[in-house]
Amino acid sequence: MTEITIPTDRNAAGPSWTHYLRTHVRQYGMLLALLVIMAFFGFATDGILFKPVNLTNVISQNSYIVIMSLGMLLIIVAGHIDLSVGFLSGFVGALAATMMVPWSLHPALAFLLCLVAGGAIGAIQGYFVAYQKIPSFIVTLAGMLVFRGLMIALLGSMSIRIPEGFQRISNGFLPDFIGKDGLGLTLPEIFGPNFHVTTMLVGIALAAFLVWLNLRNRAEQRAHGMEEEPAPIFVTKNILVVAAIVSLCWALATYRGILNVLVIMGVLIAFYSFVATRTTIGRRIYALGGNEKATKLSGINTERLVFYTFINMGVLSALAGMIYAARLTSATPKAGQGLELDVIAACFIGGASAYGGVGTVVGAVIGAFIMGVMNNGMSILGIGIDYQQVIKGLVLLAAVCLDVYYKNKS
Repeated sequence: MTEITIPTDRNAAGPSWTHYLRTHVRQYGMLLALLVIMAFFGFATDGILFKPVNLTNVISQNSYIVIMSLGMLLIIVAGHIDLSVGFLSGFVGALAATMMVPWSLHPALAFLLCLVAGGAIGAIQGYFVAYQKIPSFIVTLAGMLVFRGLMIALLGSMSIRIPEGFQRISNGFLPDFIGKDGLGLTLPEIFGPNFHVTTMLVGIALAAFLVWLNLRNRAEQRAHGMEEEPAPIFVTKNILVVAAIVSLCWALATYRGILNVLVIMGVLIAFYSFVATRTTIGRRIYALGGNEKATKLSGINTERLVFYTFINMGVLSALAGMIYAARLTSATPKAGQGLELDVIAACFIGGASAYGGVGTVVGAVIGAFIMGVMNNGMSILGIGIDYQQVIKGLVLLAAVCLDVYYKNKS
């Protein structure tokens, strides 16, 4: 009897973890870069970077960048750009302050009206880009100049102080519903007398939810025969995510707890991650950026998609502008200057392609925090603003060069 030998494929159960990393370097490269940058500045600043009060400052300082990055990502994925977001946010912050102080409107009403104003401004710019086919670079460059002028006209050379209640959008903290502010649950002495119990419980619950979500997504990929992460990478990634969330919440719990703006950021990140990956409109935006002609020929109204992305950007810029003004406690004539560069850089550093069609919400958030940690770390080290700009510019150039390299390689 002839013996038949069946050859075995070492990769039959999936690609090796080294091969997977090489083929998904864009997905994991920025996360690794963030970890390396944090470790470097943590060591260089003798641990000051990781002190609870400084972590709170990093979150507060980058909240409006993260929020605008979510909208900018969709615009870049769609194949466009928005240069007006910096001064648009500054103008809306000034408008909110004017409504609340000289005009004596209720803060909640002013907040809603400013969101509507941001959406209307985004609609105007989106109309020219989508339906009049004027390049977004030109339209938003004009918008940048217009909003800067309107902000100066509204404020003159003066600043308007934001009401204290409105400042809590950015500078306020969640109450401790379980600990001293709520049920009065006290923990052992090792946790400290003012330990924020709610923050720690939120962190544990969030870490558990993300692990469950990753396990469910992995099961769905396996059920549909899709490529899945090798087990070593999957396990390592989840361990790092849990450790990062629990460590951050522990640090915040030993200070004053979770910032209100961190809750806003978390909700928006979750929402836009869902929109980008789980909805029809999200998939269509990616298709539009990948190949506009093919997307249009498939029956999709590409003009409407572009129009919607600019409306969305206007609303998020308005929200970021009010958070920015609340953090500074006043609206100033120089608010928003240069913010558009940080927002665009965050998206590109986070893996968005300059050619459109590529990018993730998580990547944009990571890019924003890379910029934020660099800014904070360099400031602690006493590096001048001139050299900070040089270093940030080189990092952005490196990110775009990597994008071009992998574009040509594919």
